[in-house]
Amino acid sequence: MPADSSDKRFANTLARGLTILRAFRPTDDGLGNLEISERTGIPRPTVSRLTFTLCALGYLTHGRRHDKYRLGPAALALGNIAAASFAFVEIASPVMQRLADATGTLTAISIKDDRRMLLTRAWRPVNSSSIWLDVGYRMPLHTSSSGKAYLGALSDEEFARFLESRGDEPEDLLAEFAAIRTAAHGEILAEGYTQVRGEDRFSETINAAAVPYRPSDLGEPVAFLASSTSQQLSDQRISEEVGPALAEAVAEVRRMTGQQSALVVKG
Repeated sequence: MPADSSDKRFANTLARGLTILRAFRPTDDGLGNLEISERTGIPRPTVSRLTFTLCALGYLTHGRRHDKYRLGPAALALGNIAAASFAFVEIASPVMQRLADATGTLTAISIKDDRRMLLTRAWRPVNSSSIWLDVGYRMPLHTSSSGKAYLGALSDEEFARFLESRGDEPEDLLAEFAAIRTAAHGEILAEGYTQVRGEDRFSETINAAAVPYRPSDLGEPVAFLASSTSQQLSDQRISEEVGPALAEAVAEVRRMTGQQSALVVKG
């Protein structure tokens, strides 16, 4: 639970309802109340009341009495409105598609969503018959290249708020976040991109490079990434081709949108 959940203004019922909506993944063929309870940690009787309410409001839907819940039209409409409000995404689209085609990688944008990085837009290479990541996929912050790029771009003040929001986690993990942030900042300054290498990656089958970007209409950085299977995208290929190409693509997006570097230079 976020650190500010103890504030009297914090609406716990609303927070739990939004937590339920976040529980759904693109690969799900619906979720029952028990599955939602297991994923969110919210007691099943409370889940039952909240899913009933979310269905009544159109954020969830289910066809029959015992059918599983799926995201409803109100959730879809809200997502589309949110996506349309960020102009940089459409500006970046042709740049990221060219990069995907040139490198044979899946290029994408990820944002921090609660305690993970959420894939919100992706561009597949032309004629690609396979997909290794998709919109809605959530990645761990500390073991994904996207999370590393996000952490590396945080200012001291932003990082302090980040640590406060995760104050319920072990001290060694918080120390790990600090070390990752420092390493990522240095890599981005030196190379233009960052990545998680080898056994530290959250997935052995996926490799990626990431570059932070700070949109003017968001309060924190996002991450552009280029990814593929580990067989197709080695660390050497990232360092020699894909990483520098991604850094240049994001620099082009910055020029087109008039944004400065996402990094706050440390004194």
